[in-house]
Amino acid sequence: MQSKKIAAVQMISCMQVQENLRVAGKLIEEAAMQGAGLIVLPENFAAFANPNVRTLGEGEARPDGVIRTFMADQAARHGVWIVGGTIPVASMADPTRTVANGRVRAACFVYDHEGTEVARYDKIHMFDAIVADNQKSYVESETTEPGEHLEVVDTDVGKLGLSVCYDLRFPELFRILFQRGAEILSVPAAFTEVTGAAHWEVLMRCRAIENCCYVIGACQGGVHDSGRRTFGNSLIIDPWGNVVNRLAKGTGVISHAIDLKELYKIRNDMPVDRHMQIPVGDF
Repeated sequence: MQSKKIAAVQMISCMQVQENLRVAGKLIEEAAMQGAGLIVLPENFAAFANPNVRTLGEGEARPDGVIRTFMADQAARHGVWIVGGTIPVASMADPTRTVANGRVRAACFVYDHEGTEVARYDKIHMFDAIVADNQKSYVESETTEPGEHLEVVDTDVGKLGLSVCYDLRFPELFRILFQRGAEILSVPAAFTEVTGAAHWEVLMRCRAIENCCYVIGACQGGVHDSGRRTFGNSLIIDPWGNVVNRLAKGTGVISHAIDLKELYKIRNDMPVDRHMQIPVGDF
């Protein structure tokens, strides 16, 4: 199989949708110019910490929402696959079903190189945690309803398993993606400074090693207008667990040419799929 490039976009998104889309558009163009066939955007790339999350989510409940239209147009314009980080959506995968209690889903949409919306994954694990930073505690479940289904997408670059940020701490999710054929795992993220410094890289490398997959983490990476600080360190990890590219802080793009022949050599030499004895539940 021919090597192809994957890319991660890193941002310091603000609360203003149009400004975030302007920045994201420039970075998508940069990634495409680097030869990337698949580009991953960060978690909450279009509206980080925006207080009107339900209103935004109602606007994105249909494919003609401002942010969803932007992603489709960018994919078609550059002829690339786009993994749309997450955006708030007030409907479930069935657009006639509305998310209750004023909440939204944190939805990760995937667009093919023609701009067609081909997949959606709703973040399953909600970040409800106490952290020793200036925000002190995070209760994502107050505004966001968890999803319930996993997704593996057959892209031009490889079979892509979708996840988001806090999902990274739940290895069983990634094992199921591996069992479903994933070759690449995408992790749009907005890790805090504290938790990112402690755990981000080691968790990313573990998910790559355990599942003999490429793992691509597209992050928020700086000080936001809301006052929140995110860790950054967007990473691309190879199936042996090596960090092959990194962007520590700030706004930018990293990319790497993946080699699926090498991936399957590693899987043949280390056949964890055949050795696994403990069954994993399903979604």
